[in-house]
Amino acid sequence: MKEASKQSYGTVYLVGAGPGDPDLLTVKAAKLLSNAALVIHDGLVDQAIMDLIPKDAIKTSVAKKRSRHSVPQNQINTMLVQYALQGHDVIRLKGGDPFIFGRGGEEVEACRAADIKVEIVPGISAAVGGAAEYLIPLTHRDHASAVSFVAGQCKGLSDQNWAGLAGKGRTLIIYMGVATADAISEKLITDGLSPDTPVAVLEKGTRPDSRAYQSLLTDLGDMMQRHNIKSPALIIVGEIVRRSLAEHDFRASRISKLIGEADDFAIEKMENMS
Repeated sequence: MKEASKQSYGTVYLVGAGPGDPDLLTVKAAKLLSNAALVIHDGLVDQAIMDLIPKDAIKTSVAKKRSRHSVPQNQINTMLVQYALQGHDVIRLKGGDPFIFGRGGEEVEACRAADIKVEIVPGISAAVGGAAEYLIPLTHRDHASAVSFVAGQCKGLSDQNWAGLAGKGRTLIIYMGVATADAISEKLITDGLSPDTPVAVLEKGTRPDSRAYQSLLTDLGDMMQRHNIKSPALIIVGEIVRRSLAEHDFRASRISKLIGEADDFAIEKMENMS
């Protein structure tokens, strides 16, 4: 009897919508969306992708704004489970990839705890899509043999241990870092990263109105303000940024020169003291 009831449950599909460009959807994601009857979606999903969903489908937004969900995560989990228990197949549509800062793991756990079948449809992450658009190879044989992903808007940012994630031969990708750019810059410099480390900011990657700028780590917060950067945006830290198509911020060269002059002054002062 229990097995018969279980067979009547629906399936929950956690679908990655990719970084924004509908052409970057996987074939499986596009098929699921075009046949969807019930979709629970994030706010960052591009309208062109939403337009693939049938007009008569039930669509529920659980958009997140500035670290706060309009619908709490535990309520989202409950919605997925309840709909599936009623026999509905549910599309949980997320920007990027469900398992990269998408809280997909929590939703999978909720479904499994309720004995609901759940499938993951991976999506191109914002980092991979945005970096590709501006020709930033996140790894490179000569310049970066490691890449790390971190969240810049978590509680206790100063307490997070990012030691070793950025620096020579490494690329650091920071999600959700627009509002905390100054704190991120200060944290990385305090942790030992050079103030003139190259950084890039990618805004709305792969979308028609995408923008990208590059400067230096010490200038990160100011650069965000100068260009009025808005979410969704990514920060990329590392030498690999120099190889990108991101627009050079003219102030970066001046800042680098000032840093160099300060270093030369400090060395000269030490030599005079000795």
